[in-house]
Amino acid sequence: MTSAGRYGERLFRPEDAGEGGRVDLAAATFDDTTLARLRQLGAGPGWRCLDVGAGTGTVARRLLREAGVSEVLAVDRDVRFLAARPTPGLTVRQADVTADGFPPGRFDLVHARFVLMHLPSPERVIATLGRLLAPGGVLVVCDAVDLTTADAPDTPFTLAVRAMWRGLRDSIGTDVSWVPRYPGMLRAAGLRSVAAEIHVPPLVPGSAISRFWAQTLDRSRSTMIATGLVDDTLVDEAVRHLDSPECADLPPGMLMAWGRSPL
Repeated sequence: MTSAGRYGERLFRPEDAGEGGRVDLAAATFDDTTLARLRQLGAGPGWRCLDVGAGTGTVARRLLREAGVSEVLAVDRDVRFLAARPTPGLTVRQADVTADGFPPGRFDLVHARFVLMHLPSPERVIATLGRLLAPGGVLVVCDAVDLTTADAPDTPFTLAVRAMWRGLRDSIGTDVSWVPRYPGMLRAAGLRSVAAEIHVPPLVPGSAISRFWAQTLDRSRSTMIATGLVDDTLVDEAVRHLDSPECADLPPGMLMAWGRSPL
């Protein structure tokens, strides 16, 4: 089925009540891992950084505050969350990096988290972002990697997540099947020192990641039911399961892949 919308238009709209909080739950889960890797890759004083699809701006602000980078350009198609908290060194731009005529300059770091999975042709987007790197600069792309495949036990959560991926693909084009190929795409874009890692946070009742998935399943409920794989009752059961001590499921993880521009 051909998707009829984009992330943030039909689903997960920034203007929807609580959407910024849902995004911040993911940030609370993954920011420490992200910042640790960015700093290990050299992000620090003197670096000029581009944060693509910056969301609520948690990574951009922590790069400035903790890594001490000189400047972060935070770009998103909707910047209401970014503009709400002005920060020295943070420049906010409302733009679509996949559109023609996006020439913001060259950067020591280009970072995109949970962005490419929602866009068509991730290989083309990676090549575009790679061209924004200064010599020796690093591109870091992070997206969800699916651990709820047919080999995982059938639980309310895994059944719901499978339906969610199908529904998001059909409705807004989200496709996580490409994500394990990101290292190869980085190499194809001419980047060097390519590597990758996966972080899988535990589902613990009341944790940020459990609350994130409960809210995400609820917000994508209509697209999940449209697949015919689940019904309202199963989605409700999955949400309750996330807050149960019986939940021992593996959630989707975050794959981080990076590569460096030649000097």
